[in-house]
Amino acid sequence: MLKSAARLGIGGPVGSGKTALIESIVPTLMNQGIEVAVVTNDLLTTEDADRLKSRGFLPPERIVGVETGSCPHTAIREDPSMNLLAVKDFELLIPELDLILIESGGDNLASTFSYDLVDSYIFVIDVGAGDDIPRKNGPGFVQADLAVVNKIDIAPYVGADLELIRKEAPVYRRGKPIAYTNCKTGEGLDEIIDFILETVLFRSASVIHQKIEELHMDAEVDGRR
Repeated sequence: MLKSAARLGIGGPVGSGKTALIESIVPTLMNQGIEVAVVTNDLLTTEDADRLKSRGFLPPERIVGVETGSCPHTAIREDPSMNLLAVKDFELLIPELDLILIESGGDNLASTFSYDLVDSYIFVIDVGAGDDIPRKNGPGFVQADLAVVNKIDIAPYVGADLELIRKEAPVYRRGKPIAYTNCKTGEGLDEIIDFILETVLFRSASVIHQKIEELHMDAEVDGRR
């Protein structure tokens, strides 16, 4: 019987840091024994897929770019057939996959994923777009299984009030989780990893972290011998 990999959507506006987030979390997931592949969506190019391949953290055959040729949200919501085909191809070619990340093309705050395509989805915004983004009450931000407020390090330089975002975002998220991240330093990425392990893959993040610590300790002991 063909194994089905879990599917996680990653959406958000252009420039919010979706691709950078993938670059940041995939190596950590792979180090924890999670077998990952990535599907990217662009209108008329495979630029994001090419960028990810150039980073070298995944074999190139585990990254595929889908040229949607239409509005980005159409390919992840109204008609996800192209993405579903890419997912099926991955599952046939790489049956050991645990997780397939599906990155949407850059879209607006109304962009959401069809649950026929993904099991869960993350929506990424960045503080560079202003501290009023939560108040815009966009369906993508409000309804996502996890919201990510990215590039928190640039808040002072763009005049965004990060504390205001931290105060207002939970009001519109209505109890759903929010991660505040800086992909350059890794701040907040553990929350995303834990979300993926526990909510998407149904694995105990604490047990996996403990095993990793034990491996590090064993390596240190071996190094002293």
